[in-house]
Amino acid sequence: MAAALALGALFLTRLWPPPPALLTSSAEAACPVRVRSTFTGRCVAVADGDTLSVMRDGREQRVRLWGVDSPEKRQDYGSRAKQFVSDIAFGRALTVQETGRDRYGRSLGWVLLSDGRSLNVELVRAGMAWWYRSYAPRAPVLERMEAEARRGRAGLWGMRSPEPPWEFRRERRSPGSARSPRASR
Repeated sequence: MAAALALGALFLTRLWPPPPALLTSSAEAACPVRVRSTFTGRCVAVADGDTLSVMRDGREQRVRLWGVDSPEKRQDYGSRAKQFVSDIAFGRALTVQETGRDRYGRSLGWVLLSDGRSLNVELVRAGMAWWYRSYAPRAPVLERMEAEARRGRAGLWGMRSPEPPWEFRRERRSPGSARSPRASR
């Protein structure tokens, strides 16, 4: 009995709080689409909540996170999403599982942090991005993380009615739009 209590105390002092790798299952970290190539490099810039730059073979490679859409810079939570990504990725080694290219030539990627967590998943879990259904319809982990974030009113889900970034962009592109840009928080 004493040995069991000592082992339990050892567990609590050494493993509590649990390391982040224990919080994200390997199934959550696994890329839900076909990976074309994989590379590892240091994050050298964060453009916004869903775009960053990673060093690849001595050159900066722009990476757009696959399956997520974070608020725009001038939108509510835009600066918070960027700060969230900066806090957990900037200056750190990342593994990018490249799934393709977007229309701007950026790599589309499922990004893994050095502890094995998926940046894509963590961004949605924290309520700093939407699951981008139209571009990632078969991403059950992102769907589940968004549902959990909504239920827990995490991040932008604590707002009364958060505006999806694709609607924000569409309103600003349409001629004669009467709405003014929302202030960034």
